[in-house]
Amino acid sequence: MDEIYLIGLGNPGKKYSKSRHNIGFLLLKNFSKKHNTDFLLKDKLKSYCSEFKIDGSKYRLFLPNTFMNNSGDAVRAIVEWYKINLDQIFIIVDDKDLPLGKIRFRKKGSSGGHNGLKSIIERLQTQNFNRIRIGIGSPPSIRETKNLNTISHVLGNITLEEKSILDKVYNRVIESLEQLNTTKEEYIINDLNSFDQKQT
Repeated sequence: MDEIYLIGLGNPGKKYSKSRHNIGFLLLKNFSKKHNTDFLLKDKLKSYCSEFKIDGSKYRLFLPNTFMNNSGDAVRAIVEWYKINLDQIFIIVDDKDLPLGKIRFRKKGSSGGHNGLKSIIERLQTQNFNRIRIGIGSPPSIRETKNLNTISHVLGNITLEEKSILDKVYNRVIESLEQLNTTKEEYIINDLNSFDQKQT
């Protein structure tokens, strides 16, 4: 794979910059910073973009500027502009149905109720694309206000305690992504899916 396309999901703007829903953005910002590159807005791709090389492979990183519910617009623009196969793209996204810090790498699947993934599936007309889901834990349960509770949980800011766990997750995912060209994908999938932040 000479070119690898990583798309983090989130909402643009300072208001959302530290929210749980922006884990895709946060992880890719860490990755870009590690390789001393910055994100620049590219209107035609409806995203902020950053790129660098690792061992001869070009990594292109994207933060859609469309807001979460329209993530598919940016992903489709990226796929069409670069004329890429879907196996070259990796979507990084938060997941409230996974415990905090748990990682799930899947090569296909439904949206699981996630609006960003739902938008991508609708715009690409397929569920067959790589996604790396990072657990943010479920919201505290208040029966009468379950929907409001979910919204306030995913849009709420990451706490200091959560950040210390998520920083370990970001490091592990980034290390795995750096090996996409030198390590069998099955190994990377197994490694990430068995990751336990309590043991690091």
